[in-house]
Amino acid sequence: MTQTVPRTSASAPAARTAAETVGAAVEFLRREQDRAGWWKGELATNVTMDAEDLLLRHFLGILTPQIAEESARWIRSQQRSDGTWANFPDGPADLSTTVEAWVALRLAGDPADAPWLATAADWIREHGGIEATRVFTRIWLAMVGQWSWDDLPSLPPELIFLPSWFPLNVYDFACWARQTIVPLTIVGTLRPVRKLPFDVSELRTGKRPPKTRAPWTWDGVFQNLDTALHAYAKLPLNPVRKLAVKQAAEWILARQEADGSWGGIQPPWVYSILALHLLGYSLDHPALKAGIAGLDGFTIREKTDQGWVRRLEACQSPVWDTALAMTALLDAGVSPGDETLVRAADWMLGEEIRVPGDWAVRRPSLQPGGFAFEFANDGYPDTDDTAEVVLALRRMGKPDHLRIREAVDRSVAWLEGMQSSDGGWGAFDADNTQVLTTRLPFCDFGAVIDPPSADVTAHVVEMLAAEGKSGTRECRRGIRWLWDNQEEDGSWFGRWGANYVYGTGAVVPALVAAGVPGSDPRIRRAVKWLAEHQNDDGGWGEDLRSYDDRAWAGRGDSTPSQTAWALLALLAAGERESTAVTRGVEWLVERQRPDGGWDEDKHTGTGFPGDFYLSYHLYRVVFPLSALGRYARGGS
Repeated sequence: MTQTVPRTSASAPAARTAAETVGAAVEFLRREQDRAGWWKGELATNVTMDAEDLLLRHFLGILTPQIAEESARWIRSQQRSDGTWANFPDGPADLSTTVEAWVALRLAGDPADAPWLATAADWIREHGGIEATRVFTRIWLAMVGQWSWDDLPSLPPELIFLPSWFPLNVYDFACWARQTIVPLTIVGTLRPVRKLPFDVSELRTGKRPPKTRAPWTWDGVFQNLDTALHAYAKLPLNPVRKLAVKQAAEWILARQEADGSWGGIQPPWVYSILALHLLGYSLDHPALKAGIAGLDGFTIREKTDQGWVRRLEACQSPVWDTALAMTALLDAGVSPGDETLVRAADWMLGEEIRVPGDWAVRRPSLQPGGFAFEFANDGYPDTDDTAEVVLALRRMGKPDHLRIREAVDRSVAWLEGMQSSDGGWGAFDADNTQVLTTRLPFCDFGAVIDPPSADVTAHVVEMLAAEGKSGTRECRRGIRWLWDNQEEDGSWFGRWGANYVYGTGAVVPALVAAGVPGSDPRIRRAVKWLAEHQNDDGGWGEDLRSYDDRAWAGRGDSTPSQTAWALLALLAAGERESTAVTRGVEWLVERQRPDGGWDEDKHTGTGFPGDFYLSYHLYRVVFPLSALGRYARGGS
């Protein structure tokens, strides 16, 4: 069902001690818990979710005036003074996002000569026009008759036939990419066009596409292959292609989740609906009916001074948020027997996944286990969530000790089996490192593989250490991977959070938990890096542009979540009495709201480095509470 959230306003916090701050944050989390036991903060992103939702509903013929008006009101509210839209607050303008927002507002009824659209159109033309947008944007334009299918990269449905050992098979792609690519092979084969009631010619520059690359380069090879595939696609629909489309549709249907989604995330969800609809599935078919209805559960309606606005979450994070909230409360000294934590543990145990998913393609003999990010995503448990869930559950005691222990043991065994051959852990798959996939002309937006990362590997190592497994081969290999991937300046790259502050904040506590002394020279380098990147106000922050420009590493406006990540690392390294920790704690204490929460207007979560970012609304509470709780209790 559609979520309706109240608007809150911040006011100047009263002065508090660290212990008082912890107490207020604990009460805040208690109030935020759902009766069923879980927590879920909003997962905010940019307006492409909302723009593409309007285009989807136009394409399916289900766009209503109310949805159009409320979505348009939200999209307008996110436009900046120069007429553009960005992928994160205060970030650089993004061409594709601005084009999609412009088209969505026109679809909602805004006239092209409206000042806000005219300004956006001028900027779009000055920065390359729709010709310079990403492939996904041009796919949407093709579906509504504003771009030629001939001028898009070809995605043959025959990919579904490639065995898992063959290059460029669907399992060479990350789970989020494969779930998007398979339905897009159907959409791209059928080449639908359902025209808009207007055109976008004012967004064109007339610039010709770039020349073909040299044939002996990988880019040239794939460009020539794409040309050949386009020629093949123009042939009559042959039996092989028909069979490929049929098998792709079966693959899609087999992966629909109980809540109607695909993977619990927007892109594969939307394209799967489109693919099935184009194959003749009616909107009343159970799969499509559940898919479309499920989108309402990812929709937030909010009353503003301008009227009701409607926005979509790209994903939801109840398992992740609940694990972090449990850890934060335990760090704050809340008893494991407290009703709040008991309810959370009971709900969490019901989320354990006991069936195999796509991960089993690479690990066929591994027994199922683990936890997913979302309410429903049985096909894709992930190592990061599972590690954090184990870290939280293992600290719980009676009355469910035996039930908890069995779930933890299964999860630990699954995590050990999901280690990649290089010793690290990726998020969803093992050894998902085929860089050849990134060369495809289609892959111009977002990560398409899931290699091991420092933050995920650190969380698994920390979990293994907590389980008394620091000396095991799996843990020692994970530690070696972390050392091998430390940056020259002492920091670590953060794949799923922004960025080097997040990576370093995850790795240092993990290494210390695994037995590395805080005096180790490599830990001292990390401590030095954090101290050198503390802001003058005492907090820490890192702008998301650090993913594109290393000069931004550790630089940015202070935020509660990033300040907490730095503190967690420094406390683990034995820096409790340092000036850096004292100032960081003071920054958090001074900025707590009277209701026990914190404000955070920056995105500090990462979907695709360099392309897609998120704001986890619960991060601004759970991480500060963990850091302050450990500080106030004198621990690390």
